[in-house]
Amino acid sequence: MRKPLQGVGNIVRFNWHFYALAAAAALGLGAVWLAGPPVVRDWAPWLLAALLVPVVVSLAVSAYVYDFSGLYRLAWLPAAKAACPNILTVNAGFDEISAAIEQKYAPCDVQAVDFYDPARHTEVSIRRARRAYAPFPGTRAVDSRAALPWPDNSIDLAFAFLAAHEIRDPAERADFFRELRRVIKPDGQIIVTEHLRDAANFLAYTVGFLHFHSRRAWLRTFRSAGLAVAQEVAATPFITTFILRKNAGAA
Repeated sequence: MRKPLQGVGNIVRFNWHFYALAAAAALGLGAVWLAGPPVVRDWAPWLLAALLVPVVVSLAVSAYVYDFSGLYRLAWLPAAKAACPNILTVNAGFDEISAAIEQKYAPCDVQAVDFYDPARHTEVSIRRARRAYAPFPGTRAVDSRAALPWPDNSIDLAFAFLAAHEIRDPAERADFFRELRRVIKPDGQIIVTEHLRDAANFLAYTVGFLHFHSRRAWLRTFRSAGLAVAQEVAATPFITTFILRKNAGAA
């Protein structure tokens, strides 16, 4: 069970250095506005608004997405085709979904893999998250550039939840999804949930939206991996889920 405001709380907790800098800058601008030289005083409220509005908007959107939208209740997921599917979840160092998936599909087991590599994924927020939360039981460490430790056609459902965007190189990302394609069954599904580099996420996160990939980039990745989009689900205006199946015509 997620705690109230756990999502936005984690964002602040894991990125506290950014919010500390913003708070210090806001206090400085506030001081200039109240007691600074007249030549700069008139600019201070505008600069203060330019600083604070994006921060407040991004936190408000994050609270909506992660705490109030029902994203983690998973009602938007399709029904499983198998009575008790073999389930694989993929994360990039911080796993917020495997426990929810396990609860939704109980009593089926969930197998989790983590492709986090501290030498390549250097975000301080991920390091803080890993210290704060234990991994899902049984999680295996994998390399996004290597084969997954499952045989061909053995997985019913594979979930990549807010994780695959961390594979920044397009060729590596396509290879990773090609490997996911290998391990899912002929009628299996890969479910990819991501923010997109689109207008909604720009309005929410300004330049932060550059950390996401565009819809066109994702579709190019899927085609390169021999996958077809069976369905798109917009759980919120800021989150898109691609439900993928094997493209029968691909090698």
